[in-house]
Amino acid sequence: MSSPDAVRRLFSLLAEPFTAETVFDCLVEVVFFVKNERAEYVVVNRTLAERCGLKDKRALLGKSAEQAFPPPLGRTFWEQDMRLLRTGKPVLNQLELHLYPTGMTGWCLTDKFPLRSADERVVGLVGVSHDLHQPNETAGEYESVAAAVKYAGDHLDRRLTADELGGVAGLSAYQVDQKIRHLFRLTTGQLLLKLRMDSAAEQLRDTNRAIVEIGLACGYADQSSFTRQFRLTTGLTPGEYRRTFRTTSGP
Repeated sequence: MSSPDAVRRLFSLLAEPFTAETVFDCLVEVVFFVKNERAEYVVVNRTLAERCGLKDKRALLGKSAEQAFPPPLGRTFWEQDMRLLRTGKPVLNQLELHLYPTGMTGWCLTDKFPLRSADERVVGLVGVSHDLHQPNETAGEYESVAAAVKYAGDHLDRRLTADELGGVAGLSAYQVDQKIRHLFRLTTGQLLLKLRMDSAAEQLRDTNRAIVEIGLACGYADQSSFTRQFRLTTGLTPGEYRRTFRTTSGP
């Protein structure tokens, strides 16, 4: 924890406000941004610009997420920003499937925090999204939870618990959760959500199966709860995702 007085003293000596933009330009698997009170980009890193198909990151400045991303995805990101700016409530460790204008997709964990003025008004926000990757399945560490992960993938249609997965792996619930956190950088609950959303997205893209059936197969009791979670995770409803990313006519 740094001393507020020491921080203020150091920053008062700088020729320009410190935004950490140059630092985050070095991180290729992290998206970084600062937005003003209108949810417009005022600082972005190179990774975000590249994933939006832009050679010059200045092209994003002054735009909102709604303008930077295709509809309806951009609208969802903008709504999330405006909710934070209105309430001051941060977005913490949120698992999201990002779909970029270039066609690139990828899982990430997103955090957003309000920026406050001297009189405590919310005047902007700062956020980061860092990429998640599948662990090396041939590594020795993965073997300890491989059976549990496979079991989860085979039983997405019902509620699963860390106790149950621990039993499959021969571990306690605490042990299996710690190993999952270490390997996947996710909690057990987040990993189960990711498995459900991956399965749902694949079925939406590659089959003609009814959305309600896909939701049931992924553990959701009704279409509304499935739609709500899918939109929270991907920024799109299941129907919007299917129309945007369908790759085949299905069986």
